[in-house]
Amino acid sequence: MEKIYQYIKEHATAPSKALAWVEKQTHIRTNHARMLSGSVQGQIMRMLAQTSRASRVLELGTFTGYSAICLASALPEGGHLDTLEINDELEDLILEGFERAGLDDKISLHIGDCKETLRKLRAEMGLEDGKEADPAMMYDLVYLDANKREYCEYYELIFDMVRPGGLILADNVLWDGKVCMDPLPQDKQTLEIVRFNDMVTKDRRVESVILPLRDGLNIIRKKA
Repeated sequence: MEKIYQYIKEHATAPSKALAWVEKQTHIRTNHARMLSGSVQGQIMRMLAQTSRASRVLELGTFTGYSAICLASALPEGGHLDTLEINDELEDLILEGFERAGLDDKISLHIGDCKETLRKLRAEMGLEDGKEADPAMMYDLVYLDANKREYCEYYELIFDMVRPGGLILADNVLWDGKVCMDPLPQDKQTLEIVRFNDMVTKDRRVESVILPLRDGLNIIRKKA
């Protein structure tokens, strides 16, 4: 399987110099380089953003900025990406990567608790007291890659922030294969991912498919 992935990687569009820099710095300056999206998944997300003609994108979980650069590079003139990250120690690395990619004017980095930031963004969109969001402020695409213990809460918070026909991409939904183990592991991350996948499957407001890419990518389309 590793050879197949390497073959796929070698036959995909090569990452930009800025992405190569982010990947290198992630290995040098963090202890969690495995969390990096990588070139194949990054290219898929970029193409999904591009083909869906997304102009407003929301990302939950920036890490070192690799996926944010992939998504933002697909945005048209005037497009914008809001990306949320809780670890303020990564801020300098993230912002330098955005600048190297020439995308710092297209990306807003929000440092802080993800749910708190989402609530602020919801308020800015007018989603208070049962009101509907301002259509001009709704997101075309949301990439979910933050705290795995909170995926269901994130889904509920972001759903009405996404326009009809928009996409939600959820990462790590296979969780190293633990989601289909018998007996099912009882750690909080695995239980939440299983609950999230079941929630999406039962949600008649969407259609979805899980790609067995890296740790699993759920592509969810909000029905128009």
